[in-house]
Amino acid sequence: MLKIQDAVAVITGGGSGIGRALAEFWLRQGGKVVIADVAEEPLLATETALRQISGAVTSVCCNVTLEGDCEKLADHAIASFGKINLVAPFAGITSDAMMIKTDRDTGKVIGKMSLAQFQKVIAINLTGVFLTIRECVERMVNNNCSGLICLVSSTGSLGTAGQINYASSKAAMSVMPKVLTAEFFRRGFADKIRCMAIAPGYVGTAMVKNIDAKVLGKIVEQVPIGRLIEPEEVVSLVAELYRNEAMAGETVFIHGGLRLGSKG
Repeated sequence: MLKIQDAVAVITGGGSGIGRALAEFWLRQGGKVVIADVAEEPLLATETALRQISGAVTSVCCNVTLEGDCEKLADHAIASFGKINLVAPFAGITSDAMMIKTDRDTGKVIGKMSLAQFQKVIAINLTGVFLTIRECVERMVNNNCSGLICLVSSTGSLGTAGQINYASSKAAMSVMPKVLTAEFFRRGFADKIRCMAIAPGYVGTAMVKNIDAKVLGKIVEQVPIGRLIEPEEVVSLVAELYRNEAMAGETVFIHGGLRLGSKG
């Protein structure tokens, strides 16, 4: 079983949401944290707040779609703490729309998801994850580090109307642990560096809780446990996947029974 004490976590999307919750947990358990986000002001504010928990935190302003930024992030982690043990590429966005929109009266197409709208989500949610883990794994191997690559999929990976961009990116996250575990096995270090994915349902982040009350109510109606998943519950799962070295190559859903109830 791996220990969080003194372990170094690299977290993108660390300025808010699940990324920030993970950073807070990791520091409280005696770990060290490198948080990254594209928005510098909220990132620095988060770093300041995290320092109230522990001084073992540093931040990097990072656009995960840029190779140079991801290289800088991984190098900064090694320079700051000498190792990387958890890679949590949690940076991600949504930009929902139907692929085509039709007129109710004529049935003719009157709009469609733009190429830019599709590509932006793929660039951050998929390419950005690839670049983040590629650069971190390179440094983990070269510095003889042990640990976990923890990806974020979603129940959206099962297919949600209006999310062809987001769902496609999250479906890719579901297969990556299998691919990377097979590659690590071939190269002889699957016992040291593992890859898993978590797939949350509706999580009660600040962004979700700010949704219109009626819309949010309809969302919660579809969750068998009758509430949103708390960020801390997702973080608890990440921590268990990190500790338990038998967990490799799979995606674990945490969604409160979503799609399992009679209304699924």
